Amino acid sequence: MKSDTATIAYHDIAPSVTAFSTTRHGGFSHGVYGGFNINRYCGDDEACIGHNLDLLAGELGVDKANIIMPHQTHGTETRLISRDFLSLGKTTQRMVLEGVDALLTDVPGVCIGVSTADCIPIILYDTEHHAVAAVHAGWRGTAARIAAKAVAEMGLAYGTRPEALRAVIGPGISLDAFEVGDEVYDHFAAAGFNMESISRREAKWHIDLKECNRLQLTALGVAPGNIQVSAVCTYTDYNDYFSARRLGAQSGRIFTGAMLA
Repeated sequence: MKSDTATIAYHDIAPSVTAFSTTRHGGFSHGVYGGFNINRYCGDDEACIGHNLDLLAGELGVDKANIIMPHQTHGTETRLISRDFLSLGKTTQRMVLEGVDALLTDVPGVCIGVSTADCIPIILYDTEHHAVAAVHAGWRGTAARIAAKAVAEMGLAYGTRPEALRAVIGPGISLDAFEVGDEVYDHFAAAGFNMESISRREAKWHIDLKECNRLQLTALGVAPGNIQVSAVCTYTDYNDYFSARRLGAQSGRIFTGAMLA
């Protein structure tokens, strides 16, 4: 059934920043893409994606060309979105965004965001320099410390200090639901993480990706009180949020974005 309403969950990070995560409600997509998916890289119908983008653009009050989404590959590549980026052709823009898992911008009216369906989305806001980052942290990106890299890149681009950051760790899979094999546990252990803080042994290992990213940020100097952690577990709440573990890899994606006023 078609809908003319986009339902999104807003994150209260700062008055001058619109930060949000899309839900499955509203939109034009069907089945495991239903109803509100704007990701072009997961097999959804292009016409439905276009209609959903129109809905989101209308909700945000921007042209849909100003909604910027990378093609993520579970790496740690970041990309700075400047005013010049908007003047590039669509083909060139897609090339620039290929293989990118975090975006940074200080341009008002440009919505940057990342796609997730159990992975962890992170929004970072520099209160001193009015700049934002959107980060995709799956287990591989989390283990490779992409959140810490994004903070470092903001420092290089804008002079960002961790002490001036506010962060939202958005909807993603929980410790209870994220069961992994020994090889994933060993990967985190080999990367130097304190496994007692981020894991639990049941029939198999469970890892807390949200906590792992929160600890990365606090280790850099981000104040714990400035970090919001979503209580939403996408695996449990798959009726409201996309979950690849529940719906399959060829299903819709949550879009977690941020836009400066």
